[in-house]
Amino acid sequence: MRKLALIILVVCIFLEAYNQAMAIPAFARQYRLSCQTCHAPAPRLKPYGDEFAGNGFKFKDSEAPRYFLETGDSELSLMREFPIGFRFDLNATYNNANKKQGDFATPYVLKILSGGTIAPDVAYYFYFFFSERGEVAGIEDAYIMFNDLFNIDLDLYIGQYQISDPLFKRELRLTFADYNIYKTKVGLAKANLAYDRGVMLTLGLETGTDVVLQVGNGNGIAAANEARLFDKDKYKNYSARISQDIGEFARIGAFSYIGRESISNNFTRSNTDFTIFGPDLTLSYNDILELNVQYLFRTDKNTLRNSAASTADKEIKTDGGFAELIFTPQGDNSGPYGAVLFNYINSDYKELNEKSLTLHAGHAIRRNLRVFTEYTYTDSKQLGKFGKAAVGIMAGF
Repeated sequence: MRKLALIILVVCIFLEAYNQAMAIPAFARQYRLSCQTCHAPAPRLKPYGDEFAGNGFKFKDSEAPRYFLETGDSELSLMREFPIGFRFDLNATYNNANKKQGDFATPYVLKILSGGTIAPDVAYYFYFFFSERGEVAGIEDAYIMFNDLFNIDLDLYIGQYQISDPLFKRELRLTFADYNIYKTKVGLAKANLAYDRGVMLTLGLETGTDVVLQVGNGNGIAAANEARLFDKDKYKNYSARISQDIGEFARIGAFSYIGRESISNNFTRSNTDFTIFGPDLTLSYNDILELNVQYLFRTDKNTLRNSAASTADKEIKTDGGFAELIFTPQGDNSGPYGAVLFNYINSDYKELNEKSLTLHAGHAIRRNLRVFTEYTYTDSKQLGKFGKAAVGIMAGF
């Protein structure tokens, strides 16, 4: 009943926004620009789109006409049009997770997105899943952003987001296949590079150097407990990243993430420490080819396993990463495009070990409508060796 009430509330908000704003897609209609300005193909971000998001969802060289209502109160900023948009993904797969069956995952994703400026140099962004893999998943990304603090390129984000966002954003990938190393958890530890609640500080320098610092709860974005606490222990996790542009077509970065958490199974309780670090690289050529490479090395100490025979490990080492090649033959005007994604994970915790290769081909029928086909071959310690086929549609409106 609570989920149903939440859905009804969100629908009512949408209908009211529709009456006032004619159901505008959030940014393209607001600025009267094509989706191509920021995406190629959607949802993949171009550098200009990344700059737009990092500037509090504003273009430095363009203002949305009549952005705020004239209320007669200089201390009140109300957007004239409530920015709202939808993403709708439909997929069909065969032999997903080595199940040797076909499946209509339709819809696979249906989410409502909103973001914009709520005060000078203060912005917000969130999206709500009406449906993610058949369930009401709720809110994932949701944060307030303070832009250009102290009149320099220093931004503060408070809310929930993915720890890996400063590296490569999972939500913006073109493939049905994921960046698996970002989701990896070792033993009963909760820490990975997916969603968390916390604070992120980003600094951009004129030298092409970016610095990111994060502090988070370290246990994902589950609901609060009976004490209204989101963090399940007293520890916090910390991460840092530095990246450097090298000329016009290259960027190199280094990332580290450390933390501690309290975990338990049916037999004992332990405090586990982890360290994750590694480099990343992006190479691009004239908006036609882009190569993204991520490598991470992880150590976990005193990580419990859910069995009496092996309750604790002194240290578990895990390494892995991915390489992604994206081909857009006509740059941001490409209809057809292609991608290749290679994932691997190698761990002392053998259940995690896997390698996979994904071949992806798609066509942007419109700027906001994309179809694709994809094949992934996986060699997994847990699932065995198998091939998976997928076809899909992604629409934004």
